Amino acid sequence: MPRYIEPVFRPPSEAHSLIFQITVGCSQNSCTFCGMYKGKRFHVRPVAEIIDEIAGIPQHYRLQVDRVFLADGDALVYPFDGLVEILEALSEGFPHLTRVGAYASPNSLTTKSPEQLTLLREKRLRILYFGLESGDADTLLRINKGFSADEMAQQALKARDAGMKLSVTAILGLAGRTRSLVHARQTANWVNRVNPEYFSLLTLFHRHNEEFVRGLEQCTRRELMLEARELLLHLHPARTILRSNHVSNFLNLAGSYPKDRERLINDVDVALQRAGLQPGFLDQVP
Repeated sequence: MPRYIEPVFRPPSEAHSLIFQITVGCSQNSCTFCGMYKGKRFHVRPVAEIIDEIAGIPQHYRLQVDRVFLADGDALVYPFDGLVEILEALSEGFPHLTRVGAYASPNSLTTKSPEQLTLLREKRLRILYFGLESGDADTLLRINKGFSADEMAQQALKARDAGMKLSVTAILGLAGRTRSLVHARQTANWVNRVNPEYFSLLTLFHRHNEEFVRGLEQCTRRELMLEARELLLHLHPARTILRSNHVSNFLNLAGSYPKDRERLINDVDVALQRAGLQPGFLDQVP
């Protein structure tokens, strides 16, 4: 059975996937806003350990598995030959496997060529979860992302050209009050350029990132909702499924662009109106 070094994180859409932790921690782990892997030392687990874990899954359960998620923070950084071996073992071990997913940082995407990404997709690595965080240059510098918006777009488009599906996340409130709307507009522009299949909004939350939060003039609920509205107004991708269903969100949104654009904007307006009926609610920092 899989052995985990906790905590283990996975996207909401991978709730029913079988998880194999092929890397521990995050190869970057320097983003100032993120505390997810601060308690872990990054390392790559040996291929043999992962193969043994795959082989240890009971036979009756193998027939029920159709999706696998590879953890930790950016499993795509795993050395190419070893990753191919793991994907082949997964295909052999789970006869109904349709999709493998993994987190992919911009750093890990630089470690794979277009040809390698194409082969990984053929081996059923079909979706990558990519943390954009913001399309705003100043915000990316502040959080120490390590890559510019343009550099991240180039890496993301490389994955898309290889046939990978992309699920991109951005974080409401990440830029603070002063750059809130700029952050929203520039993030929308990035998504318009890359056109990922999925785009998800999280909200800045506290998890081993106290120093970053203390140095930020945090947004109130009203400002966060207006930030989301500004982003929706400037979002014009060819086709994207939008979600804000992460545990950090207090405003849940769900729809498809361009079909649901006006309805999603109206959903924010209605939420603002209803929240305004609760005295003081919108003026609080969540």
